[in-house]
Amino acid sequence: MLLTASFDILREPPYLSVMIGVLFGVIARVLMLQTDYRQYPTYPHGKIIHIALGIIAAGLGALVVPALMNKEYTAVTFLALAAQQFRDVRNMERQSLMQVEDLELVPRGAAYIEGIAMVFEGRNYLVIFSSLVSSGFAYLFAWYWGALAGILSLIVVFLLKSGKSIGHIAKVELADIRLDGPDLYVGNVYIMNIGLRDDGDIISREGRGILLHPKNASSKVTLSNLGQRQALLHNVSVILGVYRDSGEPALLPLAKLDMENGVLALFTLPRLKDPAKIKEVVSGTPILENAVRMPKDHTS
Repeated sequence: MLLTASFDILREPPYLSVMIGVLFGVIARVLMLQTDYRQYPTYPHGKIIHIALGIIAAGLGALVVPALMNKEYTAVTFLALAAQQFRDVRNMERQSLMQVEDLELVPRGAAYIEGIAMVFEGRNYLVIFSSLVSSGFAYLFAWYWGALAGILSLIVVFLLKSGKSIGHIAKVELADIRLDGPDLYVGNVYIMNIGLRDDGDIISREGRGILLHPKNASSKVTLSNLGQRQALLHNVSVILGVYRDSGEPALLPLAKLDMENGVLALFTLPRLKDPAKIKEVVSGTPILENAVRMPKDHTS
């Protein structure tokens, strides 16, 4: 009898809608959780932390509509508390990545780290969105409408999961590396001065050059951002490997801008030298949100 009564309670609209909301919120967080070339979050403890926070976010989002419909307006103030908690998540991610930054052969850069931290904060808000939508439709209409709304919200979450990449704003082209005496060039773009002949021999053998041609004026400004350049170099070095060790400044991948036309030249030392893979990795590098600029021409 007690078990039957418990199931009857769960079938009531508030409980059923909250359960549906929590379910779709957790599914949304799992869909957005992956460990890739950025090597974060770590497995298993990093994922456990983010799944636990996702459950909390899903619960908060699922309770909003039932609380409002029952005139429990003070319950909505928990969303403000959740926002503070998720800002703390952003700080946690930033601090964790900054602590290991010095251990990278090719650093991510502060802008890339801030972008990753921003993503983890934003994804918790997407979890709240998914759980709120599915819970709201289940409470106001019927459970199957809540399930349908939850599926549609998952599609929206998937579309908002990732932003644009370098391939959207620039044409990627492989270029020759040449040494003019001690001076290193990628195409016609000067990179640096090579002091030692041994370093020059390694660079001639292992180095690869890439030119990024911006598609418009806004793309030029984005590619000129120092944080975006460092993100490009880090991605190539992590995914394709890098031919260098600590204490070898001459073998550090670099990016230089052609001041005349805005073309960005990358000097890299990848272990995997497949031209198609190099272009794919460069094209797939995400555009950092804090590197995006959209200048407009103004005429008097």
